[in-house]
Amino acid sequence: MADREDSVAIPEFSFLLQMDPYLKPYEKDFKRRYELLQKQLVRLEETEGGFDQFTSSYKNFGVHRQPDNSLLFLEWAPAAEALFLTGDFNDWEKFSYPYTKKEFGKWELILPAKHDGTPAVGHNTRLKVVVHTKEGGRLYRISPWAKYVNREEKSIVYDWVHWDPPQPYTQIHPRPKKPTSLRIYEAHVGIASPEGKVASYTNFTTNVLPRIKDLGYNCIQLMAIMEHAYYASFGYQVTSFFAASSRYGTPEELKRMIDAAHSMGIVVLLDVVHSHASKNTEDGLNCFDGSDSCFFHSPPRGEHKLWGSRLFNYSSWEVQRFLLSNLRWWMEEYCFDGFRFDGITSMLYHHHGIGTGFSGDYSEYFGLQVDEDSLVYLMLANHILHTLYPDCITVAEDVSGMPALCRGVEEGGLGFDYRLAMAIPDKWIQILKESKDEDWDMGDIVHTLTNRRYGEKCIAYAESHDQALVGDKSLAFWLMDKEMYTNMSSLIPMTAVIDRGMQLHKMIRLLTHALGGEGYLNFIGNEFGHPEWLDFPREGNNQSYHYARRQFNLLETDHLRYHQLYAFDRDMNRTEDQYGWLAAQPTKLWT
Repeated sequence: MADREDSVAIPEFSFLLQMDPYLKPYEKDFKRRYELLQKQLVRLEETEGGFDQFTSSYKNFGVHRQPDNSLLFLEWAPAAEALFLTGDFNDWEKFSYPYTKKEFGKWELILPAKHDGTPAVGHNTRLKVVVHTKEGGRLYRISPWAKYVNREEKSIVYDWVHWDPPQPYTQIHPRPKKPTSLRIYEAHVGIASPEGKVASYTNFTTNVLPRIKDLGYNCIQLMAIMEHAYYASFGYQVTSFFAASSRYGTPEELKRMIDAAHSMGIVVLLDVVHSHASKNTEDGLNCFDGSDSCFFHSPPRGEHKLWGSRLFNYSSWEVQRFLLSNLRWWMEEYCFDGFRFDGITSMLYHHHGIGTGFSGDYSEYFGLQVDEDSLVYLMLANHILHTLYPDCITVAEDVSGMPALCRGVEEGGLGFDYRLAMAIPDKWIQILKESKDEDWDMGDIVHTLTNRRYGEKCIAYAESHDQALVGDKSLAFWLMDKEMYTNMSSLIPMTAVIDRGMQLHKMIRLLTHALGGEGYLNFIGNEFGHPEWLDFPREGNNQSYHYARRQFNLLETDHLRYHQLYAFDRDMNRTEDQYGWLAAQPTKLWT
């Protein structure tokens, strides 16, 4: 095997070594990763007709109406003894429509059209898959490929709803070109309103998109779109991977929202969660076929002990089909322009980053602690996305500092376009917590802002959703605290706390914008110094929506100083748009 590895040539690895000669001792590791990727591409070509066909499996799995209005149902449930379809269409009779077992753990059912030529299962019909296990159990499940799920008002369990509208929305506007300077507005549809309720896609289209355009952002990063049964999970405990969250509206309304963003020249990224999945069984992927594995590794490897969630088996052919098709689905069906991949540190290492500090020593990024299955999956995902969609943008959330994360797979990298500069917000919070103003070390601040791997693009941010969550404070709250409730009016004299807080809020963001990376990110509401934290309805707060909202109404009151912070943020972005410092080439400090 060693001879085979040595014979593999990474086409452009020399470019990577030119940027970082210290990677030379790990050349065999890069070659092995690249070889595993090439093997997988060859297998896809030989067995599936190529990755284009393989990643289009969303067109076959789940349920699909055929030209004659018959319905084709297809599932993968390798451990199941039998599968049946039930729902509103047959008065929930459990056994009248059995699936037929096929090769490789697949199950198929064809429902002919009715006598009048209409489909046997109509649009908006509730469905369930009945799974009989080898142990004699009977389980009621949602199709992993369900395109729409919702729940009745008094229920806590989601239902699979057949979504086949008579007049589906068709996008009008083409995707904008990939921005050279990426200015990201991180947003959550459900909190995007001053009202104490779950806001809608339509509200976002009407009331929030124009603000984002006015502020000068050219990219929206949408959180919590993939369906998640628990609202307070912030969208990170996904239950239905192909379903846009129904709590904000319908799939057609989300399509209309993205189309409206495109009409404004704004690209839209999906915060995609492929690092883990919810442990829910009745309305999630967990134990879909009655086994403790199926899409996941069996415990303990298949469980994340801190997140309380399931971990995918990235070496499984059908899991790769599911996840890679999931990316294609969001790109094709909804016309997203790319993805922010959440929590990939957990994917890259067998230890998932738990109890592990990363010092930057290169030995931490290579060796047995690296999960090659998931690493190659990420390389494969980026290769496919950038091949099929050259303007696709992928952003990695990684706290470890994995070298070559944002270099092309042809160089031996993982293929991401950007990584989040996660040390920057931590530095600002540390300074505000621990240092007096006169003790700020500008050299240390500039070092933190510019300390990134040469040739790997970063998204800089002073704060994101992490800092807004209950238990933490936004920058504005750290700076001005309770005086934000009483002293933000220009009708009263400005206090020293408000004066200091507003000026530092502006300067922190400007320094981060100018020095921190090749892209910039702001979390919804922080552009005007939103005065409160974020806390979703839960038992601990009596299911209150009071803090699960963004108070845009503060900008409508002219005498409140929030609009001054808003104006600064807008002018900062417009100035960058004019001068392009984010896209400017960094200075290389060595020869």
